[in-house]
Amino acid sequence: MTMHEDLPVVVIGAGPVGLAAAAELAERNLPFRIIEKAPTVAGAVSAWGHVRLFSPWQFNVAAAAARLLGPTGWRRPPDPVHPTGGALVRDYLAPLAAHPAIAPHLVTDTEVTAVARAGTDRVRDAGRASRPFVVRLRGAAGETEMRARAVIDTSGTWSSPNRVLSGGLGALGEMDPAVAAHVAYAMPDVLGQARARYAGRRVAVLGSGHSAIGTLLDLGRLAADGPGGQIVWLLRADSVESAYRSGANDQLEERGALATSVAGLVASGRVAVRTGIRIARLAAAGGALAIVTEGGDRLEVDELVVATGFRPDHGLAAELRLDLDPALDCPVALAPLIDPNQHSCGTVRPHGHAVLAHPDAGYFIAGMKSYGRAPTFLMATGYEQVRSIVAHLAGDAQAAADVRLVLPDTGVCSTGPAKAEPARATSCCGGAAARVLETQD
Repeated sequence: MTMHEDLPVVVIGAGPVGLAAAAELAERNLPFRIIEKAPTVAGAVSAWGHVRLFSPWQFNVAAAAARLLGPTGWRRPPDPVHPTGGALVRDYLAPLAAHPAIAPHLVTDTEVTAVARAGTDRVRDAGRASRPFVVRLRGAAGETEMRARAVIDTSGTWSSPNRVLSGGLGALGEMDPAVAAHVAYAMPDVLGQARARYAGRRVAVLGSGHSAIGTLLDLGRLAADGPGGQIVWLLRADSVESAYRSGANDQLEERGALATSVAGLVASGRVAVRTGIRIARLAAAGGALAIVTEGGDRLEVDELVVATGFRPDHGLAAELRLDLDPALDCPVALAPLIDPNQHSCGTVRPHGHAVLAHPDAGYFIAGMKSYGRAPTFLMATGYEQVRSIVAHLAGDAQAAADVRLVLPDTGVCSTGPAKAEPARATSCCGGAAARVLETQD
């Protein structure tokens, strides 16, 4: 058990993993508040609502949430069906957030800007562990604060995508407004809201992961349905074959189909591939965008989609003592399980509160953000993380330690040093048989 048990547990982010944490807390009758930056729950999921998940419903409903919703008449969607992000919100997350055990404790349109130990910064040792957390909020009423016995950060990484330059920085000129007008990140709604932006245009897609592949497939469909256009796939790797690795070996059929489909698109000649690309500079060029490589090559396009993954922003916890891996920005004990320099498994050994703990006891990072800069996160992983964390906070040591997780194999698992550039460009996003994404908090 922790101190300050009269205070709530604060959950940051009302996405799939945050709401799963709320369901666990409600089931154990622990006081909590769940804070969502967007005006409605699952703001990040709604941003990719057009995307179909490559995991079916059976992996996307948290057990505690199902138990909570069952008596209300909620009908669990069929396990084999692959929902879009929009369906995930409509058919699962919105009903969960509206449940009377959660709704009174949910605060939307409010951002958590900082978390600290009350009355001190991260330098001071004396009495540190006995102090509650102070959570600073910014909403319509201005800045406020609340105290918490524990904090579970499930805010995800959607709002902090990786930039263009392979060294980790943005390319020179990337932040120029005239350049930014031609650049989109992650997986834009090419076949929907953004259709007019991309139809008949010269479009380059940077990245080798599922987000990039899904966007390429959508662009291929758009070109086939309308006024054509030119599609260029920019890869940092020296060979395109590395992007095809999973295919039929992937136990998630929709995810494996992505590699097969994009290989066919490339073979048809509808997508031009340029490998070994290192972008140095972006510049506006007479209504278009000039992409300049480190070698001085120049490519002009109308639009650039940057699908190179995401990274966490730990700024809100700057006054806490965190134990983060220096390379991945994830909890240090989790890093060996997910390091893309060592393996590319979509599966990971079960892990819970002990692996996710930090020196400031009671602060946990869960969900997509817990993976830091590593790819291949699955929602089911986050559900088991928060189940263990909440059991720990409830004083149920046996349940907290009994972590179990069965995930489908990606078909590309390997161990040992990676031969190609580490898979930092392989995000958790995908395309579907199009559009398939897995998953953001």
